[in-house]
Amino acid sequence: MRSTVQNGAARNGVKPSMLGRALALLSGFRPGESEIGLAELARRSGVAKPTAHRLLAELESWMLVERTGRGYRLGLRLFELGQVVPRQRDLQETATPFLADLYEATRETVHLAVPDGAEVVYVQKLSAPGGPDIPSRLGGRMPAHCTGVGKALLAFGPPERLAAVLAAGLTRRTPRTIVLPGMLGTQLTAIRRSGLAEEHEESGRGVACVAAPVMDPSGVAVAAISISGWSNRLDTRRVAPAVRTAALALSRALGGAPVLSTVEEP
Repeated sequence: MRSTVQNGAARNGVKPSMLGRALALLSGFRPGESEIGLAELARRSGVAKPTAHRLLAELESWMLVERTGRGYRLGLRLFELGQVVPRQRDLQETATPFLADLYEATRETVHLAVPDGAEVVYVQKLSAPGGPDIPSRLGGRMPAHCTGVGKALLAFGPPERLAAVLAAGLTRRTPRTIVLPGMLGTQLTAIRRSGLAEEHEESGRGVACVAAPVMDPSGVAVAAISISGWSNRLDTRRVAPAVRTAALALSRALGGAPVLSTVEEP
C-alpha cells in the first residue's frame, strides 16, 4: 500500500520531493511493529531502495528513526515533536476530563477525532473491555464518510472539507457504507438538524457509533467526540445525550459556540 504522502502527490500530479519521500518513509511504519526492514519500508512507501537507504541515514542522524538489529524503528525525537504541537496538545489536554466522564457514564469506547483532508485522525481513545474490534487506533486514520466522528465533522465543517471527501471518492468498507454523494448529503442535512451523527456498521461489521461535533468560536467543527459499541447492544438514542453534553462542554471550554438541536431528547 502506497503511503498517504505518495498518494497525495500522485493525485496532484506532482513528483514527491526529497522531503515528501522522507515523510513517505516515516508514514510506512505501522503500530505494533518493533522494527521494519529496509526493503519492506521501501515497498510500503514507494521510495526506491537506494534513495530510502540514503534518506533513512539522514533521518537517523536527526534521531527521527533508529537503526535496530534487522531494520529501523521510529525515533524518540518524533515523540518529542508530537508533544509540542499546540492545537492537538491543547485539545487533548482540555478534552481529557470530559472524555473520562463520558467513559465512566457509559462504559463504552470513547473517541476524540480531528479532521485531516478526506479522513479523520483519532487523537484520543478510551477502549471499553469486551467491546467490538473497532477499526480505529490512537493516531490512526479512517475515511470521514463512514464514521460517526467524520460525519459530524462534515456536517458542521466548511464546504471544502466535504469537497475533499467527495473528490477522494466514497470507498465502501462494509455493505452498509454510504457510497452515493446524494445519500451522504441527505444524511449530513439530518445531522445538522439533530446535532448528532450515527454510524451503524458502516466502518466495520458489528460496530455502532454516535458522535457530536466540537465547535470553535466561529461555529465550525474542529473535532468530534463519539461513543462506539456493539451494534446489537449499543442504544445510540440512550447514550446520545451524554455524547452531546460532553461535546458541548468541550466546545465551551475551548471558547466555541454551541450546536443548536431541533431534536427532542430521547
